[in-house]
Formats: sequence, structure tokens, C-alpha cells
Amino acid sequence: MNTLQNRRQFFTSGSHLLGGAALASLLGNSGVTGASETAPVGPHFAPKAKRVIYLHMVGGPAQMDLFDYKPVMNDWYDKDLPESIRMGQRLTTMTSGQARFPVSPSKFKFTQTGECGMWMNTELLPNLAKKSDEICWMRSLHTEAINHEPAITAMQTGNQVTGRPCLGAWASYGLGSENENLPAFVVFVAIPSNREQEQAISARLWSAGYLSGEHAGVSFRSKGDPILYINNPPGVPAALRKRSIDGLNKLNEFNYEMLGDPETHTRIQQYEMAFRMQASVPELTDLSQEPQHVFELYGEEARTPGTFANTALMARRLAERGVRFIQVYHNNWDHHSNVAGRMPAQCKDVDQPCFALLEDLKQRGMLNETLIIWGGEFGRTIYTQGKLSKENYGRDHHPRCFTMWMAGGGTKGGAIYGETDEFSYNIVRDPIHIRDFHATILHLLGFDHERLSYKFQGLDQRLTGVLPSRVIKELLA
Repeated sequence: MNTLQNRRQFFTSGSHLLGGAALASLLGNSGVTGASETAPVGPHFAPKAKRVIYLHMVGGPAQMDLFDYKPVMNDWYDKDLPESIRMGQRLTTMTSGQARFPVSPSKFKFTQTGECGMWMNTELLPNLAKKSDEICWMRSLHTEAINHEPAITAMQTGNQVTGRPCLGAWASYGLGSENENLPAFVVFVAIPSNREQEQAISARLWSAGYLSGEHAGVSFRSKGDPILYINNPPGVPAALRKRSIDGLNKLNEFNYEMLGDPETHTRIQQYEMAFRMQASVPELTDLSQEPQHVFELYGEEARTPGTFANTALMARRLAERGVRFIQVYHNNWDHHSNVAGRMPAQCKDVDQPCFALLEDLKQRGMLNETLIIWGGEFGRTIYTQGKLSKENYGRDHHPRCFTMWMAGGGTKGGAIYGETDEFSYNIVRDPIHIRDFHATILHLLGFDHERLSYKFQGLDQRLTGVLPSRVIKELLA
């Protein structure tokens, strides 16, 4: 129900006023109030995390090449994956026609790291390995989706069908923003150094869905103005821009008084936000004031707009300024072929910046209140796609098990949760469905996932839906 609806709109829009009045008496005062629909819901209990930085590796990183160490697979090189392991699992059309499913063990060097003893690819992730005891490792994520479009949609919105609010939109709806001059939810699409096989992604992934449009993510561009039209055209001073916005808002207010469309109210707010951002965004994106030691920490690539290192540094700057949810997409993890050539490039893009982001937030006393999430939409197969050699191979999509990690924000550093079989194909201990993952994230933000809801089409809609899901308490500090 529209809580922004005024008395005039209520009495002029309803054709069944007696029924409406009766319904209002049952609902209390929630049906016709002056309360703002844009006010955040507020947490249900004290949150551990005030904000989230979600680093999504688009395409699905191969867990057995990064974090799910399977040395026994060396003895299985070029042998067929046993049917007792596959158990009739459906395959993508990219490998379903293969005559064989030969096992391809990882070619990379693994080392046991930290006091927690986590085995990980230290050949390609030497910097991240230094943070092993500060990271909460999850090796048993699973999903139903086997192709990118539904899988990434499910990971971001809780449902394979598009049109639902994403996790960042729910965070905005629940918590609001700590900075009136910046949006609560900001999105970056980082440019990978290797661009062999990027997946198509679009604003549907950071949509507000059926929530008010103000909760959608605001995308910052990697080239040119960070946001289109953030700067005034030549010859247009700020005072003239403000007069224009005031005029537009008066027209929108008149339209809202007549029709009561809540999205008109959202448009008024967004015009005001856009004007305030004209002052805040240039300062935000100006890295010239960052000291040299920061660029030594993140790497010189942090000076180049659009790189993953640059977006990691920008994420820290946004977190400092009270932005609730910062989403970073890093593409080209869809390694159907040439793992030997592409995996090193991908890891080089993210290794030092991920380490730097954790260290930077820790040094500034922000890590405990900032939840960092890293992972893709599914995993990869232990069997090869295409040609196989000991030096190179490809891997197909695999939804049955994959690895993600979290750090800060109330998570348990050094925890290693979940276990897969020796083929990294099936989960044998402590599975985590993505619904459980979402429930846990909401819990860290101070929300009971069953109570954070929004009335839409007669239902109390939730990020976690109606199927069973639980908070994984073993991941909490």
C-alpha cells in the first residue's frame, strides 16, 4: 500500500470507499498516513556490519584452481569422471556432447596458509594468502542454476527470474544511507586486463525491482564523467541548474498531488540527490589527495580508472563516506578454455587489491563494521572442456559446489566451513544454499530475513523467498 498517499488522493482514487475504510480500520493507520515510504525500515537487532562491499567475479571462478585443494586428482589425470560421482547431473550444452569427461587436476601450486591451515593457490594469490586468518572461507556454496543469466540473477536477487530487488537494494531499503549527498547503493563494473570471454551484465542486476526506484544501484562509469551529466554543460552555472531542478520538482509535485504515483515522489528525491552529488562526486573520485603509500598498497593500477584496483580503492572511499552497499563486478572468470592463460591474469587483477582493501579498512578501524564478500555465481567442473594437457585445460559450469569468502563485518576470521568430495564435485559436509548465504548476510546487517519484507502483489516478498533458509551461525564471530 502507498504510505505516501494523501487524504485527497485517497478519497478521489477509491471506488469502494466503505470497503476501503473498513480495510483501513483493520490495518490501523498504516493505510493512510503522511509517513515517508522512503524512510529506512531499520534493523531488527544490533548489526555487526554497517556496510557491504561485494566483489562479484562474473563467470564463476574455478574453486579447485583457487581454494578447494584436491591433490588426489593428480592420480586421476585424463581418467574419466566416475558416473558414481556425476550421478546423472545435467550438463550444459557446451560439454553434454563430449564423448569423455577426463579429469583435469589443477596445474597451480597450493600451500597451507595461516594458523587456520587453509589450503589455497599461493602461486597466483600470494598477497591474499597473507590474510588467510582474517577471512571466513566457505567451500560448500551451491545453487540450482547452471547457466550464467539465471545463476547471477539468483546470486544477486535470490531468484533466477529477473525483476526482483537485488541484495544491495534490500540493504538500501532496510538501512538507508548515512550520507545524504551520496546514494546508499553504488555499482562499479571493473575492466579485466584479459578480455577473452566476458559475460553480458546489465542494470537488471542492480535493480530495485518492486521496491521504490530510489533503492536501485547507481552505476559509476570507468571513463569520462563517473556519472552521466554530473557536470553542468558549458555556460550553465550551478545556480541556474538549481533553478531548473526546482522548476522540475514543482511540476512533479503538481503531478504527484493529482495522481499520487509514488515513483513521482522518488523522481523528486532523485533530482535533489543528483544536484547534491554534483558537489560530492568530484571530491569522491579525485584520488590526487590519496598519499603515495596508499597506491603502494593497492598497486599503481589503482590510478587507472576502471581497473579492479581502482574500484577497490573507490569502494573504500565510498565506505568512508557512508555508502551502505558497494557492488563491484569483475568479468572474464568464465574459463571454458585456456585456464593457464586466463587464470593468472584474473588473479593478478584482484590479488593485491583484495589484500589492500582488507588491510586498508583494518588500518582505518573500519573492517569490523564493513562486510567484504568475494565470489561468483557458481563453480567449475573437475573434468575438462575441450582439449586437455597437463599445462592447459578448460572447465564447464558447475552449480553443485563452489567456494566464496567473506571478511570483516562480524564474520569469523580463519573459519573454514564446508567440504566437498575428492573431485570437488559434490558437497559432503555443511552445505550452504545461496538462500542461507543471503540470510546470513542480512543477519550481519541486523535483519531477520523472515521479517525483512515488502508487500507486493498481495504477498510479503523477501530476499530469501518462501523456501527454508537459515543463518549459518558457524560463520559468525
